[in-house]
Amino acid sequence: MKVDAEPLDRLRQRTSEKWRAYPDDVLPLFVAEMDYPLAEPIAAALHAAVDRSDTGYVGPQRGMETAFAEHARERWGWAVDQAQVRTSTDIGVVVVEALRRLIAPGDPVIITPPVYPPFFSYVPEAGGVVEEVPLVDDGSTWSLDLAGIERAFAGGARALLLCNPHNPLGLVHPPEQLRVVAELAERYGASVVSDEVHASLTHRDAEFTPFLHVSDAARRVGIAAHAASKAWNLAGLKCAFFVTAGEEQAALVRGLPVEIEERTSLFGRIAAEAAYREGMPWLEGALDAVEANRVLLADLLASHVPEALYRQPHASYLAWIDLRALGWGDDPAQRILAETKVALGNGPAFGREGRGFARVNLACSPEVLTEAVTRIGQMRH
Repeated sequence: MKVDAEPLDRLRQRTSEKWRAYPDDVLPLFVAEMDYPLAEPIAAALHAAVDRSDTGYVGPQRGMETAFAEHARERWGWAVDQAQVRTSTDIGVVVVEALRRLIAPGDPVIITPPVYPPFFSYVPEAGGVVEEVPLVDDGSTWSLDLAGIERAFAGGARALLLCNPHNPLGLVHPPEQLRVVAELAERYGASVVSDEVHASLTHRDAEFTPFLHVSDAARRVGIAAHAASKAWNLAGLKCAFFVTAGEEQAALVRGLPVEIEERTSLFGRIAAEAAYREGMPWLEGALDAVEANRVLLADLLASHVPEALYRQPHASYLAWIDLRALGWGDDPAQRILAETKVALGNGPAFGREGRGFARVNLACSPEVLTEAVTRIGQMRH
């Protein structure tokens, strides 16, 4: 099915962060929210819940877990035991609560910048200390620094917080690298928490591999964090979940306080189940739109900001743009906002490696993307 962004006048009626953080004369391409209308099966499921006044606490039903297991099998060939899926409010809670039980206070936890900014705060919230092992850039692609990860594990890091696929790069980690990560973690008695919230947004020219699907070692050392929130634009409905595949990690998740699961939003569970069961036609349409915009962005930059360096992402709807050649400072998004009223993601928020970069949200109309890049190009004159 075809999925198009809603018109600006309608989008500006939304009350979410993307449409309330800045005045109406700013084009917001910063936070990871989509401009597409809600998938009809999800909207119908939520309307039905309201019609039956189904607004209480989450119950013991397992429909969402079963729906996710079916989605994982069909999309990635991954056999998920729905009994090893446990919900909570959002990806941040899943990550923090998993880390809190995998490490001791003060233990180092590896992250791989440039990376999703909350990773820098999730680790201390869980009691750990951030240990940065930046991605390696060979000039054409990025990859995990496996030697650096091994050094960190050997030096005492007790866990790796993996972004898979990787935000902000749209990088889909190859299975052979994930297998090495699992082997290293097991060798050094460490764990891996894999944030896979962008998994369902992997593009057609790449293949996502769930961390827990790569090897027996991964199943022993790993906990995955999943949600329908990014792929179907449901962040405000508050439902994410732990997924395990090994007995030790499953026991750890089963031992979590019951309140961690009971804080899940009932609407979030209802929406996620509808997404996984009936939302694929909408998701395919959204991916069509995003993949068209990732190509459009390359053309727009070549025409209006030729000094910018851009590698098309292979997952999600976020683009990472290198603006260092323009001399717009460590945080070019600040200058762009001030001079053009286009709001982009601030590169340094993703780590030191983000200095001189900005992140662009591609889940908008081609017209909005064109206007944004045209405005940025005018800064060169």
